[in-house]
Amino acid sequence: MPRQPRLDLPGIPQHVIQRGNDRQPCFFSSDDYERYRSQLREISLREGCAIHGYVLMTNHVHLLVTPSTTGAIARMMQALGRRYVRHVNDRYHRTGTLWEGRYKACPVDTETYFLQCLRYIELNPVRARMVADPADYPWSSHTCNALRRTDALVTPHPCWRALASSAQARCATYRRFVLADIDPAETEAIRLFLQRQHALGSARFRAAIETQLGRRAGPATIGRPRKDRSVRESAL
Repeated sequence: MPRQPRLDLPGIPQHVIQRGNDRQPCFFSSDDYERYRSQLREISLREGCAIHGYVLMTNHVHLLVTPSTTGAIARMMQALGRRYVRHVNDRYHRTGTLWEGRYKACPVDTETYFLQCLRYIELNPVRARMVADPADYPWSSHTCNALRRTDALVTPHPCWRALASSAQARCATYRRFVLADIDPAETEAIRLFLQRQHALGSARFRAAIETQLGRRAGPATIGRPRKDRSVRESAL
């Protein structure tokens, strides 16, 4: 049975994950992380993909990306995968595949789950018990989005910009949001929708994608996710 094409529309953010083959490491030194990040920036700019958030874990990568055209993320991931694998194989005198098949991706509703998804990505090292604070992990977008540190890879999304009127206030608001208590159901929903590559958001968001693509974008029924505006309200 042929694989269904991904839910891919220009201007709609996507949560992307790519794992190392058989859950094996894909980064072996700090130079590898730097190389991947540099290559990602170069190729994302070339393909018209805006990176809003990322985390590079030992054996997998999460990205939050908005493509400017259909197919842009696929082209970016294919080119990045090939180039980075060449680096690893040459450096460590190895052969064979590095990644576990195709990457997974799901569209993310900017009216509901965008900031939750960004938080989920940046908290990966905390959930993995690698650090106690996401600010202590060097290979993610958290220090840029929450602490105002320069990261040429990151393009701020309008959802993040809407948190406050100044960059300093936006970072402070987002930082409080990341460190706040999180409903486990939210984390599980993000994980499940990404695994199944379903549209993550409201019923209206899913219906709009289904209308444009002419096929189902998720399960028959979904729960109502919490609105992103709660981030702003909780900061008042």
